[in-house]
Amino acid sequence: MPAAAEATTSVKPAKIFVLDTNVILHDAGCIRNFQENDVAIPIAVLEELDRFKKGNDAIHFQAREFLRRIDELTGDLLSPQGASLGDGLGALRVVPGKELDERIRRSFLQDSMDHRILDTALRLHEAHKDRPVILLSKDTNLRMKAKSLGLRAQDYEADKVESLNQLYTGKRTIENCAQDLIARFYGDGPGLVSADELSCVAEPVPNENFILRNGSMSVLATYRPGDNTFVRVRKHTAYGITPRNAEQSFALEALTNDDIKLVTLVGTAGTGKTLLALAAALECRRRYRQILLARPVVPLSNRDLGFLPGDIAAKLDPYMQPLYDNLSVIRSSLGDDEPAAQKIQQMRESEKLLVTPLPYIRGRTLQRIFFIVDEAQNLTPHEVKTIITRAGEGTKIVLTGDIHQIDQPYLDSLSNGISYLIDRMKGQALYAHVTLEKGEHSELAELASELL
Repeated sequence: MPAAAEATTSVKPAKIFVLDTNVILHDAGCIRNFQENDVAIPIAVLEELDRFKKGNDAIHFQAREFLRRIDELTGDLLSPQGASLGDGLGALRVVPGKELDERIRRSFLQDSMDHRILDTALRLHEAHKDRPVILLSKDTNLRMKAKSLGLRAQDYEADKVESLNQLYTGKRTIENCAQDLIARFYGDGPGLVSADELSCVAEPVPNENFILRNGSMSVLATYRPGDNTFVRVRKHTAYGITPRNAEQSFALEALTNDDIKLVTLVGTAGTGKTLLALAAALECRRRYRQILLARPVVPLSNRDLGFLPGDIAAKLDPYMQPLYDNLSVIRSSLGDDEPAAQKIQQMRESEKLLVTPLPYIRGRTLQRIFFIVDEAQNLTPHEVKTIITRAGEGTKIVLTGDIHQIDQPYLDSLSNGISYLIDRMKGQALYAHVTLEKGEHSELAELASELL
């Protein structure tokens, strides 16, 4: 057989990806992430999107953006060929609904949007035996139902990081560094060593932190890309809060460094993420017009805010309470009667220090703001991008979170916004990250964590 014919027969047929509604609400631009493969949208998905057109939450913006994008396509979306998505991309088609397949009626007790999406995938699978048909959904249960019918089903992974084991931690421990170099960090000078001299550290990343050791000697240092040097990280107090371990010292150094405009802190409860961010913001308050503290609102047990009593302020207070608790810790550490502690209340009354739900930030341009976003693991990559692109001149953004404690049903440790941000921002001179691993719980909390 001629070589050209062999090459032709070896080309794999384009796949057909059937999208669930939650994929579109997660990423309105998803249809351009499938290379030469085709995309099928069940008519049931458009029906669901219609319910999300009105509103100010992220999912409502995603629904409207997606509908705008498919409206811009030229071609017959309802034809089997669909409308081209552009050069080098496949086509998009909308698949009209029909009577549910007998296998679905036998397998499931009720008619639902999920089952209609399954039906579309099943019909496409039967009609295109020569092409792989794959249902994409962020709903684990729907994927299991699809597999029970013999369909291929996957999570949407275009914005997932590859592995938590490879996720940047922002710190390294280096053993056997030359003692004379470690000693130089403690000299009378500025406490820095050129990266060219510190050969024990390979390929440092901008603003990466290091514990350099040799026997009983050690030093905490961070790499500054501007002048290619390692600078000693000194333990210092910020608004009454003093770091208790090396990781917290690294975090506080990044939080109070004006050259670093974006900081992420990741760690479990009790590692001090939010407390350090708040203390640093208060310490640096004179350099900023306002301190904003925000959290995503994730209703308990997926119940809407409307079920809570009171006006909007009363409804939101339970979600903001952890931020108030951290402010109380700072006040207590200073002493409630101290002027610095009383300053916190004055700042709140004048809205120099403002605690607000994250949706209320949408649409604002943040000029000279120290902006802390707590529980950022509950944000999608698109939401994180939206927040950071709001940054105006002189603004610093800090995102804190625990990537193993996610309350959103369609996010996980690999697909949440803060993991995505760490993976993409590593190596940027304006960015610093620290993974906080050592908790500073009470003795009782530590005991419970170990035994229960």
